[in-house]
Amino acid sequence: MASFVISIEKIIQPISCIAGASLLVFSSGAMAQANNWPERSVKVINPFPAGGASDTLTRIMSDQLQQKLGKPFVVENKTGSAGNIGMEAGAKAPPDGYTITSATIGTLSVNQYLFKQLPYEPEGMTYVSTFWANCNVVMVSAQHNPSKTLKEFIEWSKAKPKGISFGSSGVGTTPHLAGELFHIRTGIPTTHIPTRGGPQTVALLLSGELDVSIDNIASYASFLASGQVRGLATTCPERWPRLPDIPTMAEAGMPDFVITSWGAFVMPAGTPPAIAEKVSKAMSEVAADPAIQKRFLDAGAKITSTTPAQTSAFVANERKKMSEVVRLSGAKAE
Repeated sequence: MASFVISIEKIIQPISCIAGASLLVFSSGAMAQANNWPERSVKVINPFPAGGASDTLTRIMSDQLQQKLGKPFVVENKTGSAGNIGMEAGAKAPPDGYTITSATIGTLSVNQYLFKQLPYEPEGMTYVSTFWANCNVVMVSAQHNPSKTLKEFIEWSKAKPKGISFGSSGVGTTPHLAGELFHIRTGIPTTHIPTRGGPQTVALLLSGELDVSIDNIASYASFLASGQVRGLATTCPERWPRLPDIPTMAEAGMPDFVITSWGAFVMPAGTPPAIAEKVSKAMSEVAADPAIQKRFLDAGAKITSTTPAQTSAFVANERKKMSEVVRLSGAKAE
């Protein structure tokens, strides 16, 4: 029996050495690939329309990555189906590091609870880093709505026999869920009007075709600054730095109404982790630049930075939270 054990050990030892050597060669190859990356332009897919919050912030970050990593980072808008079309294109791209997708809370933590089936696997993508966060603001047209406070708007809304209309860029987006939650909390009848994105929602609000929008700050920053829309309350946990005069929902009399939005860069499943780490590190350097922090705030968002592991854990936690919000709203998408 002893001689049998010895003979097995003699067989296993060279196999282990070969496996170890193979792993070393593989690791060295992956590291070399990451060190040389990028050797050509990188496509950045944005699943949402040009001019919206995601698009604006994605372009700022892509421009900064281009400067840091020395190759073009070209943003391409692939819109539709609440971001699913762009996410599918990004998920099915070759996992070689040359396709990044600008995902959001909707495409990573909400859509799987709205649609019966997604054309991509949110959990299976390679996470890189979060890079922006903001919250929503309850807004009315300064020209078409007399409300100056949230309380006045609720009273005005209750006086309308058919209730109020609100818009969003699609079923399950945070503006849509915020509108549904407003209906649940106030009992005011609401009609959801889906749009092609932030720019169209703004246009409908300004024209008076929408009564209210509870949309992310980034899409409306310039309109709030110009006074074309009036902010009544934010869904932030605390007052937004650039909107110090607008109360939070809790301060305005509606507690437990915190809804935040965020964005993150992801890559196809199977992308070498070293490449994801390289991008994440570059993004953290961008996030540390005070000038870029100001640009993000000017656009209506705070710049953020996380490691790939932190990003994965954060998104998983957001899924748990948003699954409950979707359940309460009863929202479904076809």
